[in-house]
Amino acid sequence: MSNLSILISGSGIAGSVFAFCLLRAYPNANITIVERDPSLRLTGASVDIRSSAVDIIKWMGVEPTIRQQTTNEKGLQFVNANGKPVATLEASGRSDMQSMTSEYEIFRGALASIFIDPIIDRVTTIFDESIDHFEQHEDGVLVTFTKRKEVKKYDLLIAADGVRSKIRAAMLNTSPAEHILSKGVHVAYFTIKKDLLQGGQLAKWYNAPKRRGIFLRPDPDPAGRTRGNLMVITTDRELETRQKLDEAILQGNESYMKLMEEQFHDAGWLAPEVLHGMRQSDDFYCSLFGRVRSPKLQVGRVVLLGDAGYATPGIGTSLAIIGGYVLAGELLRHDGDVKMALKGYEDIMLPHVNSITMGEGPMQYLNPETWWGISIRNAILGTVTGLKLDKVAMMVGSALGFTEKKVAMPNYPWPAER
Repeated sequence: MSNLSILISGSGIAGSVFAFCLLRAYPNANITIVERDPSLRLTGASVDIRSSAVDIIKWMGVEPTIRQQTTNEKGLQFVNANGKPVATLEASGRSDMQSMTSEYEIFRGALASIFIDPIIDRVTTIFDESIDHFEQHEDGVLVTFTKRKEVKKYDLLIAADGVRSKIRAAMLNTSPAEHILSKGVHVAYFTIKKDLLQGGQLAKWYNAPKRRGIFLRPDPDPAGRTRGNLMVITTDRELETRQKLDEAILQGNESYMKLMEEQFHDAGWLAPEVLHGMRQSDDFYCSLFGRVRSPKLQVGRVVLLGDAGYATPGIGTSLAIIGGYVLAGELLRHDGDVKMALKGYEDIMLPHVNSITMGEGPMQYLNPETWWGISIRNAILGTVTGLKLDKVAMMVGSALGFTEKKVAMPNYPWPAER
């Protein structure tokens, strides 16, 4: 079936990779992307690419372009209140076994543009619109759009509408928040119009008590900029603070910025400059650093893709790329049989994402509650990196054949690139 009619809700990385791959398989596929924003959202913080996603970007032919547009971040440095380094974790220089800094650190907007630019003229885009509701039928999905009230039938509806997916909620008959698992990590992202790293290519991580973190990342813009993150980590015992953070996110950017000013005014290090930069930024946004674990990825002719089905902090972009590739590959493998393809996609992706366990521990250990805890963490990290034990562990792992866990997937019969 080469003339599939497909509606993708969301113009982000997952949907764009899927459309790119499907058009390789079925050049005549009729793909429509509906986006609630008035234009493509080509902004966002630094993301990275790992595991099977590295193989996929090479197959797509975009790996050289991605390397050209990376942030040039060379590693991560933990600093104290005086800005003095206490530990440095350098990038590994490898794509099969990466450190906390990936070989493919790139701003989300740049990556999204790389994926969608080659296919933007081959798909139909509808901006400033969303899906109000849908009805499943044996031969398709009947979709009603929110603003135009137009009703149209598609062979397949793809929910690539993010963590709080309304399509997921309708598909599973739940609320958008039902399958979001909070790890108590709230993050504000913004671009500071000043180079607070003074030309350095190491990201800087600073902690203050009460699990507050300031994370600054390099931006290669010649105008001199810094990418800023403000992190607040809460435990299950700090529900009042967690609720306040959740409410501020729902109330919007101004509410959250005010809360960050309250939280970080006495944090130390570069907190005043960072808060000032936050207020002057043009791209502020905030979110819960949570994960999505849906019990199903497909029902009938509706399927969840990327964050809508399996948002995972740290590797969410990689999973979005992998998911888009696998979904298109399954449609090819099953010759356009939508229901068989969706079952194959679910059978591959669901066990993999469920095997990824991420408790609260790592972020709590890296962001201690007290100055004493921060000192202990700094001492441990300083010893490990000072003795180069991190590099030794990576070298030993490589020699023993350990690499980043990849997704078990078929060799899809992709046609030659035209």
